Amino acid sequence: MIGLPLSFTEPWLLAGLIALPALWWLLRVIPPRPVKIDFPPARLLFDIKPREETPSRTPWWLTLLRLLAAALVILAAAGPVWNPNQAGGTSNGPLVILLDDGWSAAASWEMRIRSADELISHADVTRRAVALVPLSEPARDITLMPASTARVAMRQIVPKPYAIERGATLPLIKRSLDEIGDASIVWLNDGIDSGRGADFVSGLRDAIGNRSLTIFEGGTPPAHALVAADNAAAQMTVKVLRASGGADAGMVRALDQKGAPIGEAHFTFSGDTRETEAAFDLPVELRNDIARLEVAGERSAGAVQLLDKRWRRRAIGIVSGASTDTSQPLLATTFYLARALAPFADVRTAEHAAPAEAIRQLLDQKLPMVILADVGTLSPELHDRLEAWIAQGGVLVRFAGPRLAAGEDDLVPVKLRRGNRSLGGTLTWEKPQHLAAFAADGPFANLPVPNDVTVSRQVLAEPEPNLASRTWASLADGTPLVTGERRGKGVLALFHTSGDTRWSDLPLSGTFVEMLRQIVDMAGYADVTGSNLTSDAKVDTVAPSRVLDGFGAFSAPPATAKPVKTDYRGRASLDHPPGFYGPADGPVAVNTLTATDRLTPLDTSALSATRASYSNAEPRDLRGALLSLALLLFVVDAIIIALIGGTLVSLFARRTATSAVLALAIALTPLLPAQTYAQTPAPAQNSAANDQRAINAVSETHIAYVVTGNAEVDNVVKAGLSGLALFLAQRTALEAGDPIGIDPAKDELAFFPLIYWPVVADAPKPSQDAINRLDAYMKNGGTVLFDTRDAIDAPPTSNGEAQTPGMMALRRILASLDIPELEPVPREHVLTKTFYLLRDFPGRFASGQTWVEALPRDNEEDGIERPARGGDGVSPIIITSNDLAGAWALRPDGQPMLPLTPGEPRQREFAFRAGVNIVMYTLTGNYKADQVHAPALIERLGQ
Repeated sequence: MIGLPLSFTEPWLLAGLIALPALWWLLRVIPPRPVKIDFPPARLLFDIKPREETPSRTPWWLTLLRLLAAALVILAAAGPVWNPNQAGGTSNGPLVILLDDGWSAAASWEMRIRSADELISHADVTRRAVALVPLSEPARDITLMPASTARVAMRQIVPKPYAIERGATLPLIKRSLDEIGDASIVWLNDGIDSGRGADFVSGLRDAIGNRSLTIFEGGTPPAHALVAADNAAAQMTVKVLRASGGADAGMVRALDQKGAPIGEAHFTFSGDTRETEAAFDLPVELRNDIARLEVAGERSAGAVQLLDKRWRRRAIGIVSGASTDTSQPLLATTFYLARALAPFADVRTAEHAAPAEAIRQLLDQKLPMVILADVGTLSPELHDRLEAWIAQGGVLVRFAGPRLAAGEDDLVPVKLRRGNRSLGGTLTWEKPQHLAAFAADGPFANLPVPNDVTVSRQVLAEPEPNLASRTWASLADGTPLVTGERRGKGVLALFHTSGDTRWSDLPLSGTFVEMLRQIVDMAGYADVTGSNLTSDAKVDTVAPSRVLDGFGAFSAPPATAKPVKTDYRGRASLDHPPGFYGPADGPVAVNTLTATDRLTPLDTSALSATRASYSNAEPRDLRGALLSLALLLFVVDAIIIALIGGTLVSLFARRTATSAVLALAIALTPLLPAQTYAQTPAPAQNSAANDQRAINAVSETHIAYVVTGNAEVDNVVKAGLSGLALFLAQRTALEAGDPIGIDPAKDELAFFPLIYWPVVADAPKPSQDAINRLDAYMKNGGTVLFDTRDAIDAPPTSNGEAQTPGMMALRRILASLDIPELEPVPREHVLTKTFYLLRDFPGRFASGQTWVEALPRDNEEDGIERPARGGDGVSPIIITSNDLAGAWALRPDGQPMLPLTPGEPRQREFAFRAGVNIVMYTLTGNYKADQVHAPALIERLGQ
C-alpha cells in the first residue's frame, strides 16, 4: 500500500469491502432482542389497543462495531503482510541476485546472507528460479537453479579478503540477462567504491535496461579498515578508515606473531569524517613485536593490518669524521641525518669518541644499519670487521666528503677517482647539476624526482662495465649520485655527495628523507630483499605461508595464491591474498589495502531502483492478529446484546450461588495435595503437540541428539548436526532435516536412525526407564553414537582403559546396557568405505579411537582375501572421543564455531567426511556391506 509497508497475498478478496454499505442497512433494520419480564398477564389484556408497531432500530455505534468486525474478516482473508519483501520485484521471471562479496561485506555478512535467504524463500513461494552472481568472480557462469539449490549455494559463498573489481563482471551480467530475458535483479550492495564505481553503475544501468532493480544498502554498521601503520619515535599509529559519516568509536588491538595481545588503542569518529587515528603508547621493544593490528569485534580482512620487519623501528648508528659535528652541531652532518631519520628510526651516536672507536661501539651493539659520514680510510682490522658485518646482513651507508675523497678506502660499491669534482664557481667549467630520473630497478624507482635539488660537488666513480647496474641515482649529466650493491646478505651504499649542505642542498629536501627511508627498509631484510639492488640480481620471491580469509582469520593458502616479490608493497588480490609470505622468522606481510588507499561511498543515484535496507524487519503475517481482533469484536457484540436484552443480568442473578461456589473452589485449588496434579490427565493439546512432533520426525530423515541440560554443549551439538546436514545436502543425495533434541526417558526413539549422545562428565546417570528404552532401541536396529569429547585430555589406549571423566561417565551409562563386544574400527570395516575411503575418524581432536561392535572373523579356510569383514548388520553402538559435533559446528555465517587440535589444513574436511560415512552406514549398512563383498562374490562365481 502507498505510504505503508503493507501488502496482500490475495488482494482480490478486498472487493468484499464493497458489501459493507448493504450490511449497514441490514443491521439497522434488525431490532435487538426484546426484554423478557415476568408479570401477571390478565390485567394487561384489558388495556390492549390494536395498532401497528414499528420495530426499534439497532444503535448506530453497535452497527459500526459489527461493520468493523466484518471488515477485519475481509482484510484477514486477503492475506495482509506487514513489511512485505518486495525486493524480488513484480516480474514473474527468474530472480538474479548480484552480491558484493569483497572484504567490505564481511563485517555484516550474516545480515546479507539473511536478506538473501528471505529473497530466495520468496522466490520459492512464487516458484521462480534463482541465479547467484558474486561480483568477485567474472569468470563464473550464471545458471538458473531452483530455490532450494540456490539456498545451499548461497551458504557456500564466502567474502573475499581483497577489494573486488565489479566492472569485470559487466560483460557476464549483460550476456546472461540477454539469455534469461525477463527477470528481477537484486543487488546486495556493500556501499563502498573499490575503484571505478561510476563506470560499473553506468554499465549496470545499460545491462539491466527496463528490468526491475532493487538495491539493498544501509542498515549495517560501517565497515572499517586499517592502513598506514607507522612506528614513530614516541608511539605506533595506524589510520582507521570508513566510508560513511556519523558518530562512531571503537578499539584497535595489537597482537604478536603468536596471537598474544600486546596493547589496545581507542579511536573515535565525529561528524562526517572518514579517517581517524589510533595510537599505541608502548615501549619500542613491545612495538617491534607487533605482528597484527585489528579492529576489535569486526571480522573483516580489511580491518586487519599485518606487520613484518619493515614496520619495526630500527636503531641506526651514525658516525661522522668531521670536527664540526662537535664544534657546530647545528651545521653538522649528524644533525641533518638525525632529523631525516627521526620519523622512522632511532638514531644512535657514539659521542666524544674517535670515528674508529665509535664504529666499534656501534658494531658491538649489533645494529642493523650504520651510516659513515665523511669517514676516511679505515684501518685493516676495522675494514675486515665491517665487511664481515655486511656479509651477515648489515646495511652500511657512506656519505662523501673531503676525507673520503682524499682516502683510498675500497669499502665502497664502486671504484672512486681520487679527489672530488666541483660544479659551479669562478674556476669551474660547469654549473650545479639537477637530479636525473631514478633507476627503474633501484630502491628509489617509485620516488618523484625533485626539480629544485642541485649538487655542486661530488666524488666521481671510475668508468666500469658494472657501474650502470650499481647506480641507483644520478645527475643530469649521467654521473652517479648514489651507488649500491649487495654483498653477501647485506647492502653497501654510497652517496657521492656530503650529508650536509656543503656540497648540495639534497639534505634540505623531502626526497632525502624518502631515500633514506627506502634504504632503512632494507635493514634486517637484506637477505630476502635485493631484486632492486642491481640490474643483474636474481629476482627473489616468497611463497604464501598463512593467508587471511574474508573474515580476517588465518587459513591455509588457496591453490590460486602465487608468490610475491620480497619487496612487495601492493594491495592484496586474487593472486596475492593478504597474509604472511615466506619463512616464519622473516615473513613478508601483504595487506588488503595500501597506505594510500581511502574508503569512499558508492554513488548509485544514477540507477532507477527500489531501495531496501538490510535492517528491515522480517515480513509479518497479519491474518492471525486481524482474525483475533474480529473475534474479540464479535464477543463484545454478543455481550452488548446480552446486556440490552437483559439475558446477562438474569444469568448473573440466577447463578450467584454457583459463582460463589466456583470462586471458593478456585481459591482452594492451590491447597490441594501435590499428588492430585500428578493424577490429572494431560490436556488434549499436549497430545496433539506430541502427534505433530511425531509427524515432523517421520516426514523426513532427522538425526537426533540427547539433550544433556548443559546449554553450551547442547548448542554446539545442535549447530554441529546442522552443519553435518548441510554438508550431506551438498555432497550426497540425502537432504536431512534439522536435528531434534530428545529425552530418552520420554521421547519416542524409533523415529531416528542415529542418535548422537554427547557425554558430559558431571551429568547424572540416566534413569532406568531411559536405559530400558535405549536398550530396546539398539536391539531393534537403531545406532547410538557416544562422544566423550576428551581425546585431548587422555587419548584412549589400545585396550580402551583411559580413565578420563568422560570415559568414566560413559561406563556408568553402559553398565546397565546389554552391549556387544567392541573393537576399534578395523581398516577393512564397512564404516571406512561407506561413502568416502577413510582410515580414521577425526573431529575437533584427531588422537582418539573410534569403537564399534566387534564383527566375527572371516573363515580363512577358503584362502580368499575379502575387501570387508562386516556382515549384514549395523553396529548398534559407536564410541569416540574426538568431539565430532565440535568439528561440524558452524556459526550462522557459515564459519567454524570451534578451533581444531592439532588443526591440520584438511582436518575439518575429514571430520565432515567421517560424519557422512557414519550417517550412510546407519542408513545403508546392509547394502554397503553387500557391495564391498561384490568383487569377492564375482571372483567365486568365476566371472
